[in-house]
Formats: sequence, C-alpha cells, structure tokens
Amino acid sequence: MLKESAQGFLAEFAPVAELRKQRDANSQSGYADNLWAQMADMGWAAILVPEAYGGLEFGHVGMGQIVEQTGRTLTASPLFATAVLGVTAINAAGSEDQKTQLLGSIASGEITTALAVDEKIHHAPTQISLSAVKRGSGYMLNGAKRFVADGCTADKLIVAARTGGEAGDMNGISLFVVDRTAAGVEVERTDMTDTRNYANISFNNVEVAEAALLGEEGKGFKALNTALDVGNIYLSAELLGIAQETFDVTLQYLKERKQFGVLIGSFQALQHRAAHWWSEVELCKSVVLKALQTLDEGDKKAPALASIAKAKLCEVAELATNEAIQMHGGIGMTDEYDIGFFIKRARSAQIMFGDNSYHTDRFALLNGY
Repeated sequence: MLKESAQGFLAEFAPVAELRKQRDANSQSGYADNLWAQMADMGWAAILVPEAYGGLEFGHVGMGQIVEQTGRTLTASPLFATAVLGVTAINAAGSEDQKTQLLGSIASGEITTALAVDEKIHHAPTQISLSAVKRGSGYMLNGAKRFVADGCTADKLIVAARTGGEAGDMNGISLFVVDRTAAGVEVERTDMTDTRNYANISFNNVEVAEAALLGEEGKGFKALNTALDVGNIYLSAELLGIAQETFDVTLQYLKERKQFGVLIGSFQALQHRAAHWWSEVELCKSVVLKALQTLDEGDKKAPALASIAKAKLCEVAELATNEAIQMHGGIGMTDEYDIGFFIKRARSAQIMFGDNSYHTDRFALLNGY
C-alpha cells in the first residue's frame, strides 16, 4: 500500500517532467517549494523517526519502497538528506534532548538537514581535516566540505569534524549540528549533471556551542559510518528504481520502434541484451531488500550488505542506463527524450558515498582481505 501510495503521489507531484521544469528554470533547490511540506503531510519525513520522538517508526523496508519509486521518477527532494541521513545520524549519536528537538522537527517537516562529510574529490570518510577546536564553552570550526547534498537549502548541517588525531584516523572524528546561516559559513552551489542541489561549504572560524556536539567528542565515526551505510543502501534502492524504469521504458520502445520495416524488438541481438538486463535487475531487487531488512533487524552484517548492494547497483545501473541510451538509438542522446535524465542521475548516485570500486574494496576489507 505504501508503494502504491508513493507511485501515485510522485506521478502527480514530482514526475520526470517536474525535474525538467526545475532544470529549465535554473532552480536553486532543484524541487518545487511545496514538495517537502507535501511529503511531510504524507508522513514520509517521520517514517524512520522513533515513536518516542513523534515519528512513525515504520522501518527501512517501508522507506526503501518510497526511495525506489523516487528513482523511477527522478524526484529531487530533501527526503534522502533529511529523513534518511539526518534522522539516522541524529538517532545514532544524539542526546535525548537533541533527539526530542531535532527528530520531532524533522518528522513534522519543520526543518531539513544535510550531511557534510567529504573534503576531497573521491569519497573518503576518514580523510577529514576540518578542525573543531575547543574554545571556552564551545568549539571553533575551520575547513571545507565538498559536494554536500542539499547543502544549499538545509536548515541544519551535520558536520564531520576532527577534534583529535590526524587525517585518516577513525578516532578523533566528531559530529556537530551547525546552522547553515551561522556566521562564518559560506555556501557555494555547484552545478551537477543531475541538476540536484549540491554545495561546497567553507567554515571560517565558525563558533558553535557545546550543545551542538552530537555524541561524545572524538567518537563520532561509528555514528557517521552507520549513516553512510544506511545512505548507501538507500542510494542502491534509488538506483534500483532507475534500472527498473529505464528497462520498462526501453522495452516499450522496442515494441513500437520499426527499422527495416519490422519492430526492433524482434531482433534477436536486442532480445538477448534485454534478457540479460532484466535478469540483472531481478538480482538487484533481492540484494536491496535484504540490505533493508538487515537495517530493520539490527543485523551486524549490515555494513557488508550495504557495500554489496551499492557495488552491485552501481554496476547494474550503469548497464541499464547505457543500454537504455543505446537501444533508443540517436534520439536517446537528445534532450527531447527523458531517457537521458536517468543516466545523469545514475552517475551522480553511483559516485556518492563510494562507487563500485570503493565498495568492492570495502567489502574485501570487512572480510579480512
């Protein structure tokens, strides 16, 4: 029922046509102004928030159905950065007061968040140099973050900073909640191929109170790692939606397009490629569902499943979007057809928080290799 509800809502209020509209208008947010409020009214912002803090606590398998559908419609919204990453980080590291205040505000749609992690071109969560130095009753932040999803519009930034150790160390990383409009925070929007809202953010002598610290000082990597695992599983769910939608659209095209007087879907070479594509998508459905289930069950295998899912979905999303473009022929490269939007979003989602190579290597490391 939740999946069907998401399909209907997104088809009406956030279809691919809306993405095109936002791109052509050079929207700074990448989505309609009232979209997040509508999602909150649907209860989506509260799905992962525990009941004790005003949420629905419906679980990851449920939220995964929604995110998968956003992949089918290429819906841009604060859902991922706020209701998934933000909720996970706060729930994993926050104090009771922080959870009550922040999670309740997220569940009601009052605030949005963005997770600021990476400082280099490639994903490297331990390579954090942004410093947080103790100053009186608070901290002073100096440094920069790159490619922060929803960084231009988020009310609160969840910033991974170093309070000890050296870049590359897991120890010494702390999480802070910082107002995007705080003095010394400079936000620069970056134009990406998927037209989403990303930002490079500089922190210049930004002063925050001690209450802004999420969890214990120097022990924030565990919560950060949990948020990244959850994020990668949801990116996998979105990529699954992209792979499924591109297959369905392309299959319909094969049944309509004629070449040499016959339907191109009758060509055996294209049939074989489509069959392989379909088989890969079916495998992906299983791995994404299993990964979501491990999150709900608190299974210790969740980090490994997160990397398995992300590595596999990166591979299959690339196959799917490449095949979609090729089977559409020359028109697949034109802006007139929506199919080109899917390859652009897929590539950004693949790279975010680690690509196929990163997660293949991480899976090996988690298994002692």
